[in-house]
Amino acid sequence: MRLEPITWERLTDALAGHAAKLTAQDGSPWLRIGVDGAPAARTGEAAEALAEALRARGRAVLVVGTGGFLRPASLRYEYGRRDPEAYFGGWFDVGALWREVFGPLEAGGSGRVLPDLWDPATDRATRSAPVELPPGGVLVVHGPLLLGHWFPFDLTVHLRLSPGALRRRTPEGEHWTLPAFARYEEEVDPDGAADVVVRADDPRRPAWSGIRS
Repeated sequence: MRLEPITWERLTDALAGHAAKLTAQDGSPWLRIGVDGAPAARTGEAAEALAEALRARGRAVLVVGTGGFLRPASLRYEYGRRDPEAYFGGWFDVGALWREVFGPLEAGGSGRVLPDLWDPATDRATRSAPVELPPGGVLVVHGPLLLGHWFPFDLTVHLRLSPGALRRRTPEGEHWTLPAFARYEEEVDPDGAADVVVRADDPRRPAWSGIRS
């Protein structure tokens, strides 16, 4: 894959400009964008920057992090607190994301999206109120291991870290998650699945694939 150097500002502007021209593939009045990457890639920062660029273009935007949709600790830690297989397939509540985030934005949906469901610090439901996204609005979902679940994204961005960069930028106490990301690369192939790939090994000097959708 050929990647070209770009600044984060130009990258964000290009993504927002492209998104402004998109229509949902399934006829929904809402656009859904995914920003995928390991926690070390800082997907939240990229998602918020994109949201601001879209708002500057007059679009209503809701940013949702998958960290608010973790499963209860009793399920996440069923095989121990540092099990990479559980992290890969059992930490995030995919069913709740479909039901509470993507379902309301299907064609004919209510537009009322739950911004988060579970607080990992208290291990209790957040009891957050749904947020109404008006027709024409944009949902930006960010987090790790996003691709491969058939979420109805209209645009996907993968923040790519090489294995060496991922290890360097992941806190030592979280190195146990690295095999999960190696499996993700092998089984899901996010470089091939995403519409846009951004190399973020050096956060000061990103490079991107261009927009392939």
